[in-house]
Amino acid sequence: NKPIAPIDDPYQMFEKLYGRMKDQASLKSILDDVREDLDRVASHVSIEDRRLLEEHATFVRQMEQELKSADNSHLAHAVPELEPGVKDENDNMPRICKMQIDLMVNSFVADFARVATLQLTNSVGQAKMRWIGVEEGHHELSHKPDSDEESQDKLTRINRWYCEQFAYMAKRLAETPEPGGGGSLLDNTLLIWTNELGKGNSHTLDNIPFVLVGNGLDFRMGRSLKLPKAPHNRLLISLAHGFGHHIDRFGNPDFCSGGPLSELT
Repeated sequence: NKPIAPIDDPYQMFEKLYGRMKDQASLKSILDDVREDLDRVASHVSIEDRRLLEEHATFVRQMEQELKSADNSHLAHAVPELEPGVKDENDNMPRICKMQIDLMVNSFVADFARVATLQLTNSVGQAKMRWIGVEEGHHELSHKPDSDEESQDKLTRINRWYCEQFAYMAKRLAETPEPGGGGSLLDNTLLIWTNELGKGNSHTLDNIPFVLVGNGLDFRMGRSLKLPKAPHNRLLISLAHGFGHHIDRFGNPDFCSGGPLSELT
């Protein structure tokens, strides 16, 4: 129940995923450095505690050997090459987004991760999407009234751009074979695209759109469903059930009445 802070720097994400593979030749045994200390401690503890220390030392040694024997050439997918020198600036948002998506796909292929979240800006995001002809900040536009046709057109362009990024992610997964066979990564993944509000100018929580793509949980896809007043908690319960966790609530129990959404299956 602890929030995970997003990593907005793709180079930092690369280091987290692949950094330990770049310098395997210089890997040094931590266990060798602390072996004498462990022996001294072992001489002053009970037999049971001594056994636990030995089990821990054996586990650490096994992990060190696995790291040393790992070889990049044996990876299911090559280490990706990121475009160098892309600064964290407003106008670089499309390039950074693509880099993060590519890293996400590669992390699935290499089995570094099986669940990932891609967050584009934040709830008061002020990105100015000049690359699609929008000079105003997104948050500023989101509070314009429905009668402001020019602003609504720009919001449509912004959402279309977000949709294109989601489509790129799905395309990358569809073009990537599932390691070990069994179709593509998309055949074994469920993508969910959503927003925290139904409408920005009223902050309503009604009619929040959810787009589901992929075949990871065997939901009936290719349909448009309208579920009035159905809390998103029930969708999250459905996802948990799809993964084999048959919970009866997710988050506030007041919004879990009815359980999983039967319409999905």
